Amino acid sequence: MKIEKYFKSDDQKLWLDEIGKCDWRAGKHLYEYLRNHRLKDLCGEKTEVLLLTEGSALVSFCTYAEKDDIPDTDLKPWIGFVYTFPQYRGHRYIGKLLTYAESLAAEDGFKQIYISTGEEGLYEKYGYELCGFMKDRRGGDSRIYSKKV
Repeated sequence: MKIEKYFKSDDQKLWLDEIGKCDWRAGKHLYEYLRNHRLKDLCGEKTEVLLLTEGSALVSFCTYAEKDDIPDTDLKPWIGFVYTFPQYRGHRYIGKLLTYAESLAAEDGFKQIYISTGEEGLYEKYGYELCGFMKDRRGGDSRIYSKKV
């Protein structure tokens, strides 16, 4: 398995098609943002889509970005759109992408990294701590996790 950056990939069409196979609503949004070249407008120019691949198969993906679905906050950077395809779940593969995103945050000079989610019990096993709740763009409550990098 290897980690690739979508925007630096020579196989963007392949990876876009693979992201499009995702059965998760937010994954479908990511697909549309990428297809319409809008992701960086929404999440920041330095946004990366991190892909965990095995040959031509997409195992997991996430974003590393200045902004996520929490408006009007100075917190950054964010890990978002975290997804592992069902056939690869249970092996903690997403941990590889989280660790990679954390290293990008450290390289960029950040001391913390954040995740906005409705999930409970997933990110704690990767060292993230609940630091509070914030309203997302749709007005719903989102759990905010952070980790020192």
